[in-house]
Amino acid sequence: MLMVWLVGLLVISLIPGEPHLHAAGGFPDVKQGHWAKVAIDSAVAKGYFKGYADGNFKPNGTVTRAEFAALLARVAKAEESEVTGHSFSDLSGHWSEAEVERAVSLGFIQPSDYLNGFQPNTPITRFEMAKWMTSGLAANNDDFKQALEDTKTTVIPVREYFKPGIPQSKSSYVAVALGTKLMSGYPDGSFGLDKKATRAETAIILQNYEQVSNREAGSFLGLNELREVGTQRTNMETISPFTTGNNPLTNVVDKTLTFRNHAGSLKLRNYIITDSQDFKDIKSIYAPLFINQTDFDARLDQPGRYRAYIQITIYPKTKDFDLDHYMNGSIYGLVNGSRIANTKLTEKYGYLTLPNMYTKEFFKEHNSSDGITLWVKTILDVKKNPNDQLTTDDGSFSSLRVK
Repeated sequence: MLMVWLVGLLVISLIPGEPHLHAAGGFPDVKQGHWAKVAIDSAVAKGYFKGYADGNFKPNGTVTRAEFAALLARVAKAEESEVTGHSFSDLSGHWSEAEVERAVSLGFIQPSDYLNGFQPNTPITRFEMAKWMTSGLAANNDDFKQALEDTKTTVIPVREYFKPGIPQSKSSYVAVALGTKLMSGYPDGSFGLDKKATRAETAIILQNYEQVSNREAGSFLGLNELREVGTQRTNMETISPFTTGNNPLTNVVDKTLTFRNHAGSLKLRNYIITDSQDFKDIKSIYAPLFINQTDFDARLDQPGRYRAYIQITIYPKTKDFDLDHYMNGSIYGLVNGSRIANTKLTEKYGYLTLPNMYTKEFFKEHNSSDGITLWVKTILDVKKNPNDQLTTDDGSFSSLRVK
């Protein structure tokens, strides 16, 4: 009898698909204090997730495509369109077939993404999760659909954006996932596009999806910033009291400004503002890229003052181009700034800022036919109405002022 029971237990635990037994009173491997315990318990109570035959949840286990499709199909409240039931030939007879087809009909999964078959037992990547969820939101809400369009060329506050770069075909899904807090990055600054999410992470993500799906796209501050940067190359209207009014930044972005000392030229790329009036609560989805509590300066960080971070590309022309050539080459506040001193953040995310020593060597080392793209910092003060402006070589104009 004991042997029969053991064999039966083994068979149950090896059945493919979503684990199906729940440990009464909780899971021994998800003890009190586990970072995802609340989300795991909630997901199990709602019938989304279940435990394994041995009574454990296995929070560090991976999640397959089939499992995540089934989870989304269970969480989604929308009514699906007509289900054809034949999206993937390799799903015929698979335990997840009906739920994958429901996920397809709800817009989560695009069959065209899997021309070689769905491969249901493949562990799902975090990028796939982001794409499936944001696609599902877009399929049922026109503003989320527009958000995917608005964020295709936005600045994404994760390390991969700076190096090696996130392709435009992927960028908007990552941006919307971050902007709605469906997903978040890792402590090292990365998003982990190709990482395999654990069951514990997935429980948190499902909880987030439930909350996000009940809100409008315009209710997320971070997403609004990402959308504004994607369409206007700045987040100032969303996060600050500053505006460019009838002279938008897009008038001058990516246009050449020749230095008045003829040492070279530059182009403005993006202009990002953070609300750092309260260093215990620095506002902006972009803040972690540039600033943290160690940057507080009582002389600079006072009520009414905001920190702006300007992305420019410098094209040195003169031999031995130096920092002074940039600093003295322009009179325009929209492209003038100083070095970002927090080297822990510049190294963490992998972007360049102005050097503080060996400056000639810096510009020589990083110069290429594409110029040198870097970020600089400036302080904006509401009380002094900055009136920063920029006129490019072709006469295009933009200016910054208080609303």
